[in-house]
Amino acid sequence: MRAREFITERTGQHHPEHKAVAQGTRRVRDPGGYYPSYHQYRTGIVLGMMTGDGKTPTNVDHESWMGPYWTQHPYTEVEHNMFRDARKVIPTEDHEVLPWSKSKEPDEIHKISPVAAKKKNKHGV
Repeated sequence: MRAREFITERTGQHHPEHKAVAQGTRRVRDPGGYYPSYHQYRTGIVLGMMTGDGKTPTNVDHESWMGPYWTQHPYTEVEHNMFRDARKVIPTEDHEVLPWSKSKEPDEIHKISPVAAKKKNKHGV
């Protein structure tokens, strides 16, 4: 077989043998084409709920809270300030989802470990 028989360099053209074996191929993206990998990710989640019979309920939240955005999760106040300063330098569409605050343990959390403290030997180790 010669390379020209299986390589097509024309835009939008498919080799007849490729057409014969690739049924139902579709080209999809999110409306607007902003974030194709996120669209593919969300489509995969919904596919896990489908049965293919056309009668599957489609009452599904099609978007998570992050939507087509990247998220920033600072661990410290210094990191939070670094993100803030970087957004001033780089033009960024920014939406505050949760305001910055120091983390707080819920009252129901056990404050004392159920594991006994390690016993030290005569050398203090």
